[in-house]
Amino acid sequence: MSSSHERRCVVTGIGVIAPNGVSTDAFWKATKEGISVLDVVTREGCQNLPLHVAGEVRDFDPGALIEERYLVQTDRFTHFAMAAANLALDDAGLGRADYQGSPFAVGVVTAAGSGGGEFGQRELQRLWAQGSRYVGPYQSIAWFYAASTGQISIRGGFKGPCGVVASDEAGGLDALAHAAGSIRRGTDAVVVGAAEAPLAPYSVVCQLGYDALSTVEEPTRAYRPFSSGACGFVPAEGGAMLVVEEMEAARARGATIRAVAAGHAATFTGPSRWEESRDGLAHAIRGALEEAECAPEEIDVVFADALGVPVADHAEALALEDVLGRRASRVPVSAPKTGTGRAYCGAPVLDTAAAVLALEHGLVPPAPNVVDVCHDLDLVTGWARPAELRTALVLSRGLMGSNAALVLRKSPDAPR
Repeated sequence: MSSSHERRCVVTGIGVIAPNGVSTDAFWKATKEGISVLDVVTREGCQNLPLHVAGEVRDFDPGALIEERYLVQTDRFTHFAMAAANLALDDAGLGRADYQGSPFAVGVVTAAGSGGGEFGQRELQRLWAQGSRYVGPYQSIAWFYAASTGQISIRGGFKGPCGVVASDEAGGLDALAHAAGSIRRGTDAVVVGAAEAPLAPYSVVCQLGYDALSTVEEPTRAYRPFSSGACGFVPAEGGAMLVVEEMEAARARGATIRAVAAGHAATFTGPSRWEESRDGLAHAIRGALEEAECAPEEIDVVFADALGVPVADHAEALALEDVLGRRASRVPVSAPKTGTGRAYCGAPVLDTAAAVLALEHGLVPPAPNVVDVCHDLDLVTGWARPAELRTALVLSRGLMGSNAALVLRKSPDAPR
């Protein structure tokens, strides 16, 4: 991302639409209290499929947050992203008055793993059941991976560098790196993040092909990474959007700097090759640390990928040991997604939001539902743990083989 002599990328706004909270404050309250919201799948058309447990966003009214003209053009995954972007912009205090003179100073980047499956399925059913005259004009755009980036840009009037990372889970962190690159090259601010809506029948049927997907029926047992009861992961809806800015530009407009996005690196080790992900993840961690000019001993907390597949969990624990050495068993590890599920590309962005909040509050959130850790990790379970936190490491791996690591530093403006 950026070294000390370059333009530095900082987080100034956070917006969250998650299964455990439809606002950043609600998300953090549930996350720090270790509340699990995993439950039986209730989304229409999904109840009789072999996926029994998921993290659903249940208290979300898109009409209360997004204008009707945008709602009819877009899928649920874009509704989440647009609402989260609103919240992030409000949190950052970034309004039209701040960029009216130069709308090209603000860009948008999102990541997407699957696009608008629910919208696409509905329109295709109409096509085959009733004919082409019954298919709406927005089918051509609503399913598309780039739909969230486009709609956020159009709605906000953002004309700076825009893009989409079409990837697996680790793409959520890669989008942040993409945004930081734009900041380095002269953009003042980027709205960045990811949100997913994978709980539509067609989407779920596709996911059933993943060996790592948990089909356990008991919500408290369906997703238990790093434990003897690990049986795969539980999918989730939702995600988070952040406002990242160039540090001096943020300070010039009086914005509050919440954290510094200090370093990122990514590797690729192949689909479901979890043993090989040890080396790939370790290499990504080292690359992120190097870019952040951060020594391994400076890491105060790790937000783990936490897939829930025993061989993958073991590989992640070994990757941390490879980089952190003996400290790997003493550095607090958090996995709040065990209470919400993995929202694919949205998952590491939610972890990034949680990491920023953890740095601000000096609190490591726990991993709900995990009761018997069987790896040599200091996984925080039960209750949140107070700690002096200055540097956080966020990890993500994708089912298709991507690995990514992000280093976050506590705000330089925070009281010492």
